[in-house]
Amino acid sequence: MTDKNYKHTILASYGGYITQAVVNNFAPLLFLIFQDVFGIPLEQITLLVTVNFMVQLAVDLLSAKFVDKIGYRKALVGAHIFACAGIAGLAVLPGLTAPFPGLMTSVVLYAIGGGLTEVLISPLVEACPSDNKAGAMGLLHSFYCWGSVVTVLLSTLFLWCFGKNSWSFLAVLWAVFPAVMAVVFSWVPIPYIAGECGGGMKLRELLCSKVFWVMAVLILCAGGSELAMSQWASAFAESALGVPKMVGDLLGPCFFAVLMGTSRVVYAKLSAKIDIMKYMRWCGVLCIFSYMLAAFSPVPLLSLIGCGLCGFSVGAMWPGTYSSAAQALPRGGTALFALLALAGDSGCSGGPTLVGMISGAMGGVLRSGLPFAAIFPATLVVFTIAAERITGKNTR
Repeated sequence: MTDKNYKHTILASYGGYITQAVVNNFAPLLFLIFQDVFGIPLEQITLLVTVNFMVQLAVDLLSAKFVDKIGYRKALVGAHIFACAGIAGLAVLPGLTAPFPGLMTSVVLYAIGGGLTEVLISPLVEACPSDNKAGAMGLLHSFYCWGSVVTVLLSTLFLWCFGKNSWSFLAVLWAVFPAVMAVVFSWVPIPYIAGECGGGMKLRELLCSKVFWVMAVLILCAGGSELAMSQWASAFAESALGVPKMVGDLLGPCFFAVLMGTSRVVYAKLSAKIDIMKYMRWCGVLCIFSYMLAAFSPVPLLSLIGCGLCGFSVGAMWPGTYSSAAQALPRGGTALFALLALAGDSGCSGGPTLVGMISGAMGGVLRSGLPFAAIFPATLVVFTIAAERITGKNTR
């Protein structure tokens, strides 16, 4: 099979990350509607978020065992079927059962799809023939950002035009995309991926590798650096600028995601010419600065710029770690990417939790908690040095 045959596979992978963006960003836009329509209290809404995260973590861990056995094609098609069923289920299942169990079932379904997608797509693109694998990885991950922006913008526009009561129809419309992607992944060529047919590293072998643990810390810090700001971006924009929630949703998360996506495109263009670890180190320094600017600037507009700079600074961290890990551990296969996803998702949970807990302890002032999130990029800076020493200077 020629390299040209894999162009459709890479394009499909971009769509896979858009699916993940819909999975992670669509339902939270409806949380207030769920409270109004179904009378669900905030504690149960919070539980939906927790279950989504926990299911994705479980899938990250379990996929290292079963994906190589069933094959990537079946797993990719299945991931998108689960995502489709979960998103459509938001509109259907609450009416068939009690509202909260129906919503919870939907969350579990689309969380399985999202977790599988996260584990599968990156090694798929890494295995496709390419002259610049790091660049391909950076461009791939930018599509999560663009997918997030499009999900928020189109959903907000749809609900504004047709009213909040149209939310169930909107859920069905979003479910069409993963359904189409399931069909696409049923026919695009799938390259050989280390781990299939028993050719990859075993879990025990990975867990005994110093390189793996350094990469795990890097991606944990990448997740913490990113989500500590992005999960609070809307609330921060509202409190810093004094704008309504809808405007806060657009100014905060969308501004953050646009600059993060732009950063990943820039990284994709530069990756063949730069040392990835040095680049990530400077991104970590910029991330620390952005948190300090957002937290301590007396000018609200500068605080918002700090939020955007944070998005730009974290853009290269996740794909850069994936590329470096794949280069340093070429036999890592599915197990490597599954464990890295597990570590990254742990950081994604820990970052916003740390900010929220500290802000709550300091009177609910969000600015008080943000500076403490700088521990994630600061740790990343240190571990890029450790990665260079273990893997060698050339991490290009």
